[in-house]
Amino acid sequence: MTMLGTKVYLHRYLLMLLLGIFANVSIAADITVMGLFTNMAIIRVDGQQYKLRAGDSTPQGIKLLGADSDKATFLVNGRKQTLSLGSASSITNSFAKREQAEARIMRQHGMYSVAGSINKQPVNFLVDTGATWVAMNTATAKRLGIDFRYTGTVSWANTANGPVRTYKVKLDSVRVGDIELTNVQGAVLDGSSPQKILLGMSFLNRVEMQHQGSLLLLRKKW
Repeated sequence: MTMLGTKVYLHRYLLMLLLGIFANVSIAADITVMGLFTNMAIIRVDGQQYKLRAGDSTPQGIKLLGADSDKATFLVNGRKQTLSLGSASSITNSFAKREQAEARIMRQHGMYSVAGSINKQPVNFLVDTGATWVAMNTATAKRLGIDFRYTGTVSWANTANGPVRTYKVKLDSVRVGDIELTNVQGAVLDGSSPQKILLGMSFLNRVEMQHQGSLLLLRKKW
């Protein structure tokens, strides 16, 4: 083999090696169980706290299979592991390179409307960059089971019809397309407005937005 052929071979070998490294990355996660409830657990992963219901997963790929007041069972990298309250574990997980979660929303009649979900329940959103929060009226909040009068913080919002009593609430999850965010700030406005749920900046600030003609492309930030 010539010197040039040897260099080309080595270059290809190194390129294949690097692609293999980035296609399958091993990450060690330190998990601590902070709270246990029926089919729900609060855990800390490398200093970040998450509240998981059965079937939910953390961004690190740690999935809660089930829980009670004594223990929680997780699925990590195809393996089950059971932890009790206050116990900690270090789990090494291999992650394949993931596609970036996104949502594609077409403009219709000058507006961007899209189906999604709040707290796992189906809803329809109107994208509104002028709205501070994910906002809804009281009837919608009641349909979704949001106990805003008990859990919400009362404030006032200025609308076209004047000041309106508003309840600031925390939404467990908001999903649009492939993008699902947890612990999203929401607002419940007294009365029948807005008629559609407004997908405001408390969600939009946590994604990348790109206009492509009549298409609005949202991508989840890593």
